[in-house]
Amino acid sequence: MSLESRLRDIAREAGLCGLGITSADRFHAEAAAAQERKDAGLHAGLGFTYRDPALAGDPRASFPWARCLVVGARAYLPDAGGPGPSSPGLGRVARFAESDHYRGLRQGLEAAARILRDAGHRAEVVFDDGRLLDRAAAARAGVGWWGRNTMILTPGQGPWLLIGSVVTDADLQCGSPMRRDCGTCDACIPACPTGALSDGVLDARLCLAMHLQAPGVIPAGIRPAVGDRVYGCDDCLEACPPGKRLMASGGRPRGRIDLIAMLGAADRTLMSRHGHWYVPRRQPRHLRRNALVALGNSGGAGAAAVAAGYLGHPDWLLRVHAAWAAGRLGGPAARAALRVARRRERHSGVIAEVEAALGTLS
Repeated sequence: MSLESRLRDIAREAGLCGLGITSADRFHAEAAAAQERKDAGLHAGLGFTYRDPALAGDPRASFPWARCLVVGARAYLPDAGGPGPSSPGLGRVARFAESDHYRGLRQGLEAAARILRDAGHRAEVVFDDGRLLDRAAAARAGVGWWGRNTMILTPGQGPWLLIGSVVTDADLQCGSPMRRDCGTCDACIPACPTGALSDGVLDARLCLAMHLQAPGVIPAGIRPAVGDRVYGCDDCLEACPPGKRLMASGGRPRGRIDLIAMLGAADRTLMSRHGHWYVPRRQPRHLRRNALVALGNSGGAGAAAVAAGYLGHPDWLLRVHAAWAAGRLGGPAARAALRVARRRERHSGVIAEVEAALGTLS
């Protein structure tokens, strides 16, 4: 049996839904496109592959010994399902983040890497890593095609994929890109809540998932569109016809996050439950910030009192978002707490939010 066949067999046994091989040559066009989007500000200050598109587009810049990339994909929707019906006081997360689905991807890639190492080759697993344009690698290896929503789509699984690679010095037989595309379908573009998508281009400045992962203040104009989201956004994936078909046939509802309980939890509890998410600087304040915005949008019994209580929190970032949430929720408790905050607050950013919130309640 050839090494390539052994790799495909072990990948399938390890739960990967696709595996392809491509050279470690540069991704010239993709790196140039990433640099153009960075120059235009569409990256919204994100790091990752945007930190250095030239580096990310040249595997041998980080792995001089590399000859090939063994690219694997793992489908996560069948194990994730979707959040249950929307309900006041409850928040949702993107399906890929409901649990650590990257663990399964890592295990599949490590299984492929062991095959290569046992055959005497170097092999390093790389995923969710700024050193490699992972979607470019997946497209060139024939794992899937690049969709209009900027995601990689593959037959049978649509966009519900996590992808990664094994960088190796093995001289393997390479595949070729799929001769498929989205055709005339552009269902993902109008599905984006903020209009962040155009044809194959994402303006991260408008992307809800980006704002829920970024540090600092969530812009006021974005907050209503966040809805009850606490982490990530699946709207463009749900609108994708292959994605819709898979949702209809697999997965199970898993419930939602109790926002008030989340806002009452200790730091250690929050990170033990949600530490597999990307949390800026590993600071739980960003999880609470997101929960306050979701609470302001979803409401529910006790929501206004919780937002009002956070107006006295020691962290100014949380007071900013608590003021906004209190203004959205309204009611006597929220109005009274905002008036007290207006007298006592010294942080200019919080003062501005308090005034804006009182303005909406007048």
